[in-house]
Amino acid sequence: MTATQTCPYGSWPSPIDAGLAASLDGRPEYLGTVGPEVWWTEPRPREAGRRALVRRRPAGTGSEVSELPPPWNVRSRVTEYGGRPWAGAERATGGPLLVFVHLADQRLYAYEPDAPGAPDPRPLTPVSATGGGLRWADPVLRGDEVWCVLEEFTGPAPTDVRRVLAAVPLDGSAAGDRTAVRELGDDRHRFTTGPRLSPDGRRAAWLVWDHPRMPWDGTELQLAEVTADGRLAGTRTVLGGPDESVAQVDWTADGTLLAVSDRGGWWNPYRVDPDTGWAVNLCLREEEFGGALWKPGLRWLAPLPDGLVAVLHGQGSSVLGILDPESGDLVDAAGPWTAWQPTLAVHGSRVYGVAASPRSAYEVVELDTASGHARVVGAQGADPVDPAYYPEPQSRTFLGPDDRQIHAHVYPPHHPACRAPADELPPYVVWAHGGPTDHVPPVLDLHIAYFTSRGIGVVEVNYGGSTGYGRAYRERLREQWGVVDVEDCAAVARALAAEGTADPDRLAIRGGSAGGWTAAASLAATDLYACAAIIYPVLDLRGFAEETHDLESRYIDGLAGPPQTLAVLCRERSPVARADRITAPFVLLQGLDDPVCPPAQAERLLAAMRGRPVPHAYLAFEGEGHGFRRADTMVRALEAELSLYAQVFGIERTDVPRLALETSS
Repeated sequence: MTATQTCPYGSWPSPIDAGLAASLDGRPEYLGTVGPEVWWTEPRPREAGRRALVRRRPAGTGSEVSELPPPWNVRSRVTEYGGRPWAGAERATGGPLLVFVHLADQRLYAYEPDAPGAPDPRPLTPVSATGGGLRWADPVLRGDEVWCVLEEFTGPAPTDVRRVLAAVPLDGSAAGDRTAVRELGDDRHRFTTGPRLSPDGRRAAWLVWDHPRMPWDGTELQLAEVTADGRLAGTRTVLGGPDESVAQVDWTADGTLLAVSDRGGWWNPYRVDPDTGWAVNLCLREEEFGGALWKPGLRWLAPLPDGLVAVLHGQGSSVLGILDPESGDLVDAAGPWTAWQPTLAVHGSRVYGVAASPRSAYEVVELDTASGHARVVGAQGADPVDPAYYPEPQSRTFLGPDDRQIHAHVYPPHHPACRAPADELPPYVVWAHGGPTDHVPPVLDLHIAYFTSRGIGVVEVNYGGSTGYGRAYRERLREQWGVVDVEDCAAVARALAAEGTADPDRLAIRGGSAGGWTAAASLAATDLYACAAIIYPVLDLRGFAEETHDLESRYIDGLAGPPQTLAVLCRERSPVARADRITAPFVLLQGLDDPVCPPAQAERLLAAMRGRPVPHAYLAFEGEGHGFRRADTMVRALEAELSLYAQVFGIERTDVPRLALETSS
């Protein structure tokens, strides 16, 4: 056993370096089954952020796990965040037929890995004649066609775009001919998910919504008859509206329509009469059985052939359960997993999901509902380091202004062979998640372990506005962005300092995207933090509304207020407008190809800081968009962040390059 060393917080040696954290970043997504096979997409940070399409055959069939090799990169850019990028079915002649979106050109491709000669994927859709291009997502195979979402740019502005359900022929005739793509409906609604077809093929259901609403504000469940010639007729709304968010729709094997709706204040599962719209709650609980529909194709429930329904449910984080829709009984799967991603797939009595725990990163899990046994069928391999270095999260509830509850996960510094002097309190970094309509569960994240194993504590705050705690908790942020999120993060930081958990003089805040807004706004609103890491952020309300992509171009209406009040709110809350109040050092990290939070946001803050004696650094990364995906980028970003904390907190570290902090002249 290694003897315990006494070292100052932040100076502890750690085997979790930035390269390791970066190489294991990301998680599996978009599970699906093709017969008995399981397929999903998986990140490859060391391959410039490529997402591989991974195949797992049943045990005993030779090489069980394989993937579609480079250069194929399976990711859609519909609404910039993407959506489900592939679908598959068994061919009549045997073997799988896959269709997928390739990131580089956003075309749909067909792929038959077991066909004679193992042919390369072949294109199904054309190269766009316009700069914005044609994009596709959330596909389903129907006969000799692929039905999916088509996104088509009609002009140079990010909002010059239309979306419609479309049918793409599988014979490749549309690969050079846009007119061969059949549009199944109109573009009356600005946003849509892909269709879900009833088992008999006679009906299709999908979700739509319109600006200024976001999908967690209000969506509509559309239903149409599928005609004999493969068209949609008699489209009508059967559930949802401006104040009801329907997050998912699906069909059971016997043709029953299921939906996840928050009409009762929580996303719960409902049985819906397709003719009358009458909805019956199948499991009335103050828990979330759904979430924010940031991307089409997310799945929180999946019907099984025997009538049971696999569901993800919980508060703050989710577990996998099997619901009997007749009795309402719900039995949870056994296992160590504490959070599940919104992707489920079913084959026979087996359910597949993506789950993680405080001791394990996200992995593909199989549940045999017949036996109740769950096992891992897709993972990154053995632990890359001794799990003794992993942090041990504490899920806690704090009180904020007006005694409102604030949910957070506290990760104290943790090391198997180091401790700090008894009279020293640890530095802490408040992590503000993105979205802001999102949340973080308490699971293993090597980016967090990178800091905690060095003696720097982390607390992730699910501030008011986060998902996972019901609609009322989400609505706390309505027209209060830059106020409630800032106050909640500060309340948690102050509480940790007051109870003696954190050093009040060594508190920092960091966040990406909307979390970057919260981090920067916090520097302008309070002197609580000694420094901040601000990552691909929103920094200017008016600029964001004008410059961002179509999906979020009206998001500010709900977060801050209507357009006519934006100029005033921008002066009151935007970090760019309040730069004169920022006195703490910061590092600003930005992808130069970011269509969501363009570099112009960061550049305006830098211009506003010019001439002020505030140490800061700006690192911009070519080829990175919204959310860093390349290993070398993540390494540079993590090391820069650690160097900032070391310099500001007075920590000696020689294992990372020193970040040059400069003042603008």
